Amino acid sequence: MDKVYAPHEIERRIYERWETNGWFAPRGNGAPYCIMIPPPNVTGTLHMGHAFQHTLMDALSRYQRMRGRSVLWQPGTDHAGIATQMVVERQLNAEGVKRTDLTRAAFLERVWAWKEQSGGTIAAQMRRLGDSVDWSRDRFTMDPEMSRAVTEVFVRLHAQGLIYRGKRLVNWDPVLLTALSDLEVQSHEEEGQLWHLRYPLARGEGHVVVATTRPETMLGDTAVAVHPEDPRYHSLIGERVQLPLAGRDIPVIADQYVDPDFGSGVVKITPAHDFNDYEIGQRHQLPLINIFTPRATLADTVPERFRGLDRFEARKRVVAELAAAGRVARVEKHRLVIPRGDRSGAVLEPYLTDQWYVKIAPLAQPAIAAVSEGRTRFVPESWARTYFEWMRNIRDWCVSRQLWWGHRIPAWYDDTGNIYVGRDDGEVRAQHGLSADVVLRQDEDVLDTWFSSALWPFSTLGWPESTPALEKFYPTSVLVTGFDIIFFWVARMMMMGLKFMQDVPFHDVYITGLILDEHGDKMSKSRGNVIDPLDIVDGISLEDLIAKRTSGLMQPQLAPAIEKATRRQYPQGIAPHGTDALRFTFAALASPSREIRFELARVAGYRNFCNKLWNAARFVTEKLGKLVPPPVEASGLSVADRWIRSRFSRTLATVESALAEYRFDYAANALYEFTWLHFCDWYLELTKPVLQAEGADAAAAKCATQRTLAEILEALQRALHPLVPFITEEIWLRVAPRAGRAGDRRG
Repeated sequence: MDKVYAPHEIERRIYERWETNGWFAPRGNGAPYCIMIPPPNVTGTLHMGHAFQHTLMDALSRYQRMRGRSVLWQPGTDHAGIATQMVVERQLNAEGVKRTDLTRAAFLERVWAWKEQSGGTIAAQMRRLGDSVDWSRDRFTMDPEMSRAVTEVFVRLHAQGLIYRGKRLVNWDPVLLTALSDLEVQSHEEEGQLWHLRYPLARGEGHVVVATTRPETMLGDTAVAVHPEDPRYHSLIGERVQLPLAGRDIPVIADQYVDPDFGSGVVKITPAHDFNDYEIGQRHQLPLINIFTPRATLADTVPERFRGLDRFEARKRVVAELAAAGRVARVEKHRLVIPRGDRSGAVLEPYLTDQWYVKIAPLAQPAIAAVSEGRTRFVPESWARTYFEWMRNIRDWCVSRQLWWGHRIPAWYDDTGNIYVGRDDGEVRAQHGLSADVVLRQDEDVLDTWFSSALWPFSTLGWPESTPALEKFYPTSVLVTGFDIIFFWVARMMMMGLKFMQDVPFHDVYITGLILDEHGDKMSKSRGNVIDPLDIVDGISLEDLIAKRTSGLMQPQLAPAIEKATRRQYPQGIAPHGTDALRFTFAALASPSREIRFELARVAGYRNFCNKLWNAARFVTEKLGKLVPPPVEASGLSVADRWIRSRFSRTLATVESALAEYRFDYAANALYEFTWLHFCDWYLELTKPVLQAEGADAAAAKCATQRTLAEILEALQRALHPLVPFITEEIWLRVAPRAGRAGDRRG
């Protein structure tokens, strides 16, 4: 063995050997074990959270493979509708071209070309991290067979009345020009104002005061409301008030929703631009007046002088005119929750539009029952409460998106507005008796990315066909994912799996913590604290690290501060640590905690651990040479030999118990303690006098110690292999023949 452990010299060579020999594909007749990779977005690269989860999934896959099970770790990537379209649109904008300057087909050609160019980045990263996925089964959510599954699910759900089209309020992104689901909305408190406005009574005497944070929406008011038991306004119920600036009278209604203690106890009702007001409007059959265009400028439904104004400019004009007319009672500073799109950052508008919805309640009930009955368990168990809370308060899922990139909705319209849903237009014509001269136009919208992701556990296995892989590996064994997508993904996979496979998609859901930096801050581009996991593996110079952190910033003004902080934190850049040191760090950090602080110093510590293991292996192989020590009876073992064998047995039992409960941290710590303290610091030192002894009397003890050294070192490599596969493979290939296990490959 080389004197110095050099991970960069062995890792790529070893991975190529693994992949070339097809050792990651399911094999053997053992019980099936399957993990579905959470498909990373094809737009990006793997970040520290990905590397953390991939380490744990790989450890489970290798461990179960070594136990003789037929293991499938299913790889793939997600088409990431909004995110991918944004990337390609930015590329076009840099060339002075808008998406709408192209045909849909031409734009999609551009997206596919970009996908082919960038799609290999993630696969290369996964290989570098040692991921033992079955590359022969790699999937992309827009692959033809995956798209077929998406269409099949949509058509079947629609036929059963579980998908419908309706005009309802949605979260509308006026930058991306698309509806968003509730889960794609980032809501945070921000500083704002509360305007108290005077609405005169229509009978000509007096007024009521309403409070609003969005005065521009008053142009779409269709009522004001009071609480039915508020004595201050009981006499006004059924009266009408004049809507300032709009020249309309609107009714005073009573509704339990109104909080008498908020403001004056009178609220304006704008059913077309507020979710709560929409519900009130439905109860009282109020008209809906849409005052915005899709780009959040004012529409033709408002007085002419406001038409075409941006919503925030319109706010200034409306307030100015109200103030001039004496209709502003007062203005207060007010903190309010602002909804923004998670991709664009734009302030979202509740917007009335036609969209496609999944009727979710009939799908949610079986998914709730499956977890309640223990058919799927969450680890840690506390996350089940989060799952139940959301599932029991779930609303219908808006699945249509006004994008070009994604699975196009399989619905067609004729010239009279009739809607036909089918697998293709040929099926539609056949089912509805439509002749070839009837013009059909396919719906322009695409499905929410999470719709196809919800089918991942069975679509990747060949559904809707009844394939051997589907029969063997569904339900899958465990899903490893983050708590932030329990709602986005886990819940929806549960619903779709139970609906179309009549069984849960996975038996266990292991929820990992969120990787934070050493200060406990979330890693983000704007904070300048992001670390590429491969920069820890291979190292990176200070200047390259600064360039990586400051390029592509949404706020370029942050670059100087990020550069200064980076120079202070990493004055020499980041030294190479190798994949195994990073993986062992992740395993040691994998506790049930919600948040996990990552410190580079720990990786350096586990790099030292790898050096220790390497040096121990060098010592053993040098002492053994080409000798294959014969097996030894227990009676021939020394006290030290029996002690280390007993210690290792206990360590192995701890590791197996820990991995069964997803306590990777316990497994890593047990292996670290045995390797460093018991094997290296104690046992190896105890063997030196025995191995140096001469004479016939010492031969038997020497042989027993040599056999123990070989067996324990070989078995230790197998125990460590799920966590640190590269160094253990390199050592195992040298020591296995000396322990009588040549050619025994299970990992």
